[in-house]
Amino acid sequence: MTAAHSAGTTADTTTESSTGTPLSRLFSNTELIIVILLGIVSVATAWVSFQAALYDGQTAKALSLSQSATAEAESLYLEGNQEYVQDAQTLGRLTELQALIDAGDPTAQSVYDALYFVAVSEHFGAAIERADEINATDTEFYTSPLDDEEYQQVLFGAYGEKDTEAEELTAQADELDARGDWLTLTTVLMAISLFLLGVAAVVRARKVQVGLIIIGTGIFIAAAAVTATIPITWV
Repeated sequence: MTAAHSAGTTADTTTESSTGTPLSRLFSNTELIIVILLGIVSVATAWVSFQAALYDGQTAKALSLSQSATAEAESLYLEGNQEYVQDAQTLGRLTELQALIDAGDPTAQSVYDALYFVAVSEHFGAAIERADEINATDTEFYTSPLDDEEYQQVLFGAYGEKDTEAEELTAQADELDARGDWLTLTTVLMAISLFLLGVAAVVRARKVQVGLIIIGTGIFIAAAAVTATIPITWV
């Protein structure tokens, strides 16, 4: 009776050990776990690499647009500054002629009118009129038409807008580049995770396998968390 009872107990123990719970059977099959993890990490690595490539392309495009906007802004500034210098020279000559007119020179008025008609633009003429009105009421301080805000806006307003656009494009390029760099970093981390899981697949020592799986999975989770903070982009 004792031997039979012992044999029955051993059989029951063997049956329970061979069946176990579903979770224990899953974790006992480390090869299956490794294959599943390798598949997940491989797909994630490919996706992150694709996103990083898209961000690199968008960065290059934003930088190209920024450079074009910067060049156009410089051209607009040079154009406005050239007109400003010419107007400054014209204003100096008009001031001299006005002094001659006030002194009674009979020919100065005709020269003044001819120069004003030829060299003074509409917006500069409006600035001169506004400055003359201010100077007529305030004789203590001289107001130059060259400092008129509306006149300055006409000359350099387009430059300011284009320069702001160039700065925004540069900032956008920097942001896109930073996102691409982070995605590149996560790609490297996922590659390390793939390497560790690949080593785990060929190692026979159970403890070493489990350790490599835990480390590789932890690195992948950290990389995935970083990736989740970066918006998905499209072409």
